[in-house]
Parts: sequence; structure tokens; C-alpha cells
Amino acid sequence: MTITLAAARTASGEPLRHFWSTVVGAGRANEGLRATWQEQLRIVAADCGFSYVRFHGLFHDDMFIRHGSADNFQYIDDLFDRLLDAGVRPSVELGFAPDALARQKATIFWWGAHGSPPTDYVGWADLVQRTVRHWVDRYGLDEVREWYFEVWNEPNLHPFFSGTRTEYFELYKATAEAVKAVDPKLRVGGPATSNFVPDARFDGETEDISQHAVVSNTADLDELDWRPVWLEAFVDYCHREALPVDFVSCHPYPTDWALDGHGAQAHYTRGVDATRRDLAVLRDVVVTSHFPDAEIHCTEWNSSPSSRDHTHDYLPAATFVVKANLESIGLVDSLAYWTFTDVFEEQGAGPSAFHGGFGLLTYQGIGKPTFHAYRFLHALGDELLSRTPGGIVTRHHTSGLLTALAYHYPVEHPLAPPESFPTRETAERMVGLGTPATVQIALTGLDPGAAIDIEVLDSDHGNVVASWQSLGAPDPLSRQDTETLRQLAGSTRRETAYASPDGTFSRVQRLPPWGVMLVTQR
Repeated sequence: MTITLAAARTASGEPLRHFWSTVVGAGRANEGLRATWQEQLRIVAADCGFSYVRFHGLFHDDMFIRHGSADNFQYIDDLFDRLLDAGVRPSVELGFAPDALARQKATIFWWGAHGSPPTDYVGWADLVQRTVRHWVDRYGLDEVREWYFEVWNEPNLHPFFSGTRTEYFELYKATAEAVKAVDPKLRVGGPATSNFVPDARFDGETEDISQHAVVSNTADLDELDWRPVWLEAFVDYCHREALPVDFVSCHPYPTDWALDGHGAQAHYTRGVDATRRDLAVLRDVVVTSHFPDAEIHCTEWNSSPSSRDHTHDYLPAATFVVKANLESIGLVDSLAYWTFTDVFEEQGAGPSAFHGGFGLLTYQGIGKPTFHAYRFLHALGDELLSRTPGGIVTRHHTSGLLTALAYHYPVEHPLAPPESFPTRETAERMVGLGTPATVQIALTGLDPGAAIDIEVLDSDHGNVVASWQSLGAPDPLSRQDTETLRQLAGSTRRETAYASPDGTFSRVQRLPPWGVMLVTQR
């Protein structure tokens, strides 16, 4: 395989929006009150460029928004103040129901999220409106107009919303009208569904699990017609009811965790191009709908929806991040990685430092390969000069400097990274797949002798699980282990080369399987 990075610095380009760093996910609001969470948010904001963060549990009981008969915004104020101080805005998920309004209690997660329709939609709308007005009073209308207000999380899945599709649509109506009553320019959207399916399981009011047989009985999942859940019905409903839809949202995981016909959940991984294909379908649905100008925000995304998937800690997950994002340029307004930190407790605390959590950073703040993937993506310019399978060349319009990125996702693995649970066996096997690629670099129009920095992430550099294993896989980590691994996690392979006197830089370089290479002019 040959990957070509070629462009002239003086060539015409087109705008390149860093949709990959618009939003990043986190677990729940209460976790954001911890020093570790806040420290790590500052790291990923600075190094990966994330502008917004989204999390569950805004109205959960542990945020104490209701105290007796009066509102108590102290915990929310503490969290939101710190977000804004870190230069990150909230992408507000309005949910779940507080205890006083929940029809059913403790439907999901160890912390007992109340994933049910409110018992009183008027009371719910009043809560939303009071909260949004409080934010406008505290932060100013101009600031809050920059936020996003998403109604609920994955309401098509019963543990997250133990109601019907119609009840969710009614909830959206009550919520959207409450938000807009504060100010018509505030941005509201939904339906925040998970994820894409090739069958009719979500065509009715509740999930029809018998439809999962379509997936279970198919040899090639990529032959099926995968569609976003509820989206077409949602935009049709909003059009009929004259409701605002400033953005649509969904969660396009490249997986399907279907019932296998025996009451158990079978886990299926789709092709490596599933994300690009899904986002293209999503864009087509939106631009041909009654809301063609609505923004498109994919508010959760990862290689799998499991916080115990060891693949998340390994190098192939990083290569997948780079490939999926670069191949999806121009399709959506955000693709939010779920999540930035392993301070994440949907299943309780992670049992060890490397437990397959979603985070770009471990609980201890150790960078995984996916952290480098987002750091590399953030380094790209805002003008696209050339794009080829496996690579991209960009320019920064203010400085005119070039930045290129190459990745080698080996053809020997045609699927997205499969789940590796409960052991690391699948993840370890993936790292050993593939043969090296050749990267041909040809950059012209540079300043004579311009410095070119080359940084490579591969199985021997920046691959922190391998570093941990080389130390004997200590568990738990000592303070010295933690510091050592933080240093090793940042030890990507780096070198500096120089352009020729005529302003050209040419290089042929070997890139190992799963390797990612950043080339930066300075």
C-alpha cells in the first residue's frame, strides 16, 4: 500500500472544518465536579481542541437542583463555571428526570438514572425554562445562544426512556417550547437516538426485538440498508407541529448489539467504512427534509458502546478515529467522541487503569493512542489542499504553513475495531495484523530550508498498553508507575527534517500497520 501526501503550499484550497473536535462526551454531570475530571478536560481542550462537552444526568438527584420548594443551582453553577473557565462550552443534554418528576425510578446505571417520561410535562417544561433562564441571568444571553440544547439521550432504548416514541415526541415539544420561550435564538434539537439499524425494530412505538433476526441471519452486514433511528419520523412530527429543529442528533456507533434469538445480546461489528456511509445517509435525510438547514450533530460515537472494551486502549482504535473522521469530512457538524476521560461510572469505577474505558485519558490522566489521534487531527490546518486514501494535506490560512496526516488501517482487517471483552485477546490479535505501507511525501512552495517535524504513533511509540505490559502490567499503579507511564504515553517517534534550498520536501517513509504520521511545517 502506498499513501501519498502531496501538495503545493501555494495551491488553492477549500475550507476545512474540524468537526471532530466540536463536541466531546463525558459520563455524567456529577463526575464533572471532581478535580481529576476538570484537570483532564483542560488537557484535552488545549491539546485536542474540543469546544463543547456533553454529559448525562444534568437533572439527576445528585446535582440537587431541587432543594425543598426552591431551586438549588449551586452544583450546576459550580460545574458550568469551571467548564467556561476552561474554555469549553456545555452541549446541554436535558435529562434525565429528577426523582420528583420520574414515572419510573433508577432504570439505568449504578447511580440510578431515572430514564422515564416525566409524570408531569408542564412541571418538566417549567423546570427546563427556569434552568435556562438561570443560565441566561448568570452567563448572559450572548453566551447561552452559543450553547446547544439536546432533548434527552437515546430515547429509543428502553433503559434510557421507558416510554413510547409518541411520548418522546411530546417531550421534545414541551422541552423545545420551554427553551424557545426564554429566547427564540437558543438552539434546540434531537432526537439523540442510538444508532443506525437495517430493519423495522424501531418503526413502532417501542422496540420490536423480533426484527433483530434481520441482522442475525445476514452473512454480510454491509449489504443491508442502515438507517438512523426515528429521525425521519421525528422531523415529520416537528414539521406538522410547527416545532423548531435547529439541529438533529443521533449516535452512529459502527455496531449492532442485537438479540440473538435466545434472549441474549449478540454483538456485531460493521465494516470500517460504516461511519462514513452512515453520516452520508444522515446528511441526505436532513437536507431532503423539512429542515434542510438544520445542523447535524452526532453527540456520541466510538468503535463500540462498551466501557469495558479493551480495544479502546489499543492502537487500532486511534487509527480508526483518524480514518473515520478524515473520510467523513463535510458530512456533519460534529462527531463527538465518547468520552474524553475514564472518570466514567456507568458500570461503576473501572477495575484497573487499563480496563477498556471510553476515555482518551485513563483515570490517572495517562494518554491512550486515541488521545494522540485527536491531538494529530487538531494540528491540521483549516484549508484542505489534497486528500487521498490514507492521507490528507492541509494549510493554516493565517500562517500559510502546511500540515499533513497519514494513517495505515491495514486491509487485512476490513471491519471497524471489534469489541475485546472480557479479555484483551481480540485487541492484541488486531495489533499484529497487516504489513507496512509506504508514505510518499512531496510538499512544494515551502520556504528554503523550512523545518518539517515528523511525528509517528505506532505500536512501539505512544502505545501505552505495550509500555504498561513492558513494566510487568502493574495493578494497581504506584505513583512512580503512573508518572513513568505518563512519560511513555507521550513518547511518540519524532524527528525534524528540512526542505531543500528550492523549497521542496520529498520523503519516502515506511509506516507500520496501524501507524499514524503527522507532518508539520514550521
